[in-house]
Amino acid sequence: MNKTPSLADRFRHIVVEGPIGAGKTTLARKLADYAFAPERGELMLEQAHLNPFLERFYLDSRRYALSTQLHFLFHRLEQLQEMEQHDFSKQPLVGDFLLEKDPLFAELTLADDELKLYQQVYARVQPEPQTPDLVIYLQAKPDILIARIHKRGLPMESAIAEAYLAQLSDRYTRFFHHYEGAPLLIVNAEHLNPIDNDADFALLLKQIEQMKGRREFFNRG
Repeated sequence: MNKTPSLADRFRHIVVEGPIGAGKTTLARKLADYAFAPERGELMLEQAHLNPFLERFYLDSRRYALSTQLHFLFHRLEQLQEMEQHDFSKQPLVGDFLLEKDPLFAELTLADDELKLYQQVYARVQPEPQTPDLVIYLQAKPDILIARIHKRGLPMESAIAEAYLAQLSDRYTRFFHHYEGAPLLIVNAEHLNPIDNDADFALLLKQIEQMKGRREFFNRG
């Protein structure tokens, strides 16, 4: 009898995505720690706290949007260059960002002339990033996101407005509606909490293992 492929056999490179407050970084850490047992996955996180402009952006978005966006872009490019050296056959990799979503933030935050400049820079430097084996998109309404942001209590995030999160969530929804770059699992992160609830995390792992198509939805009403 043929052995059924395990999660680690099928998915050596997983990316968790979603708007601010969805829990993508925490879930990425949990997947790296437990999804590939007895292996442990390596993490590649966007490390927003290293962006020196981010706190100023939340206080004055118009003034600091371009510098914030370009810093994120160049830092992510450096990380993707490092990824080229990663041996996926020896160790799985879990990340919390797609480079392709970078323009999503630019279109939301930049003035027209700044956006044109950003697009020129992006077109010049854009590499061909490693295609993930699976993308997990955490979906939640803005009021849920803002509640989670307040709960984690990071000072720099205290100025994030719900209106901004609503626009961001809408951009994410449209982005992933058309996304075809990799197999995609859309998770309703309002009714499922795989981060804090071990039973929900087990359900998520089972859903991943049983994926058959390139686009599936995971929900529990």
